[in-house]
Amino acid sequence: MAEDLEIAKGTKEEQYQALIPQIEGLLTGETDLVANMANVSAALKEQFGWLWVGFYLVKENELVLGPFQGPVACTRIKKGRGVCGTSWAEAKTLIVPDVEKFPGHIACSSMSRSEIVVPVFKNHEVVAVLDVDSEALGLFDETDQRYLEQIARLVNF
Repeated sequence: MAEDLEIAKGTKEEQYQALIPQIEGLLTGETDLVANMANVSAALKEQFGWLWVGFYLVKENELVLGPFQGPVACTRIKKGRGVCGTSWAEAKTLIVPDVEKFPGHIACSSMSRSEIVVPVFKNHEVVAVLDVDSEALGLFDETDQRYLEQIARLVNF
């Protein structure tokens, strides 16, 4: 696949439906995990224009920053801390409409207002999380959850 992303217009659902085959094309035949996480982050950021998109990987009982697009980020997050650490600990997707109201939120960027974190599984264990932040309050919903979970499964961990 060419490295140019075709930016889709339309509803959020239509944008995801147009983006997923392109992400599949980027990942097909590529076995390098870092390259795949980088391209997924870039494709999501380019399509939706979110503040921050990236991965944290589980390493030695903490989350360590992986490939991302956006402002500089927290490098390490303890299990159960912040939205990412809580998503990892609970092994479930978390949608946070207002990060200021999330107990223990870690403010890597003061511009972040809402967030969604999707755990990535391998052999039924969380091995990473896909983290997305927006400057808008209440941006993420069940549509984002459904499609971001699908995209997280495409990355071959």
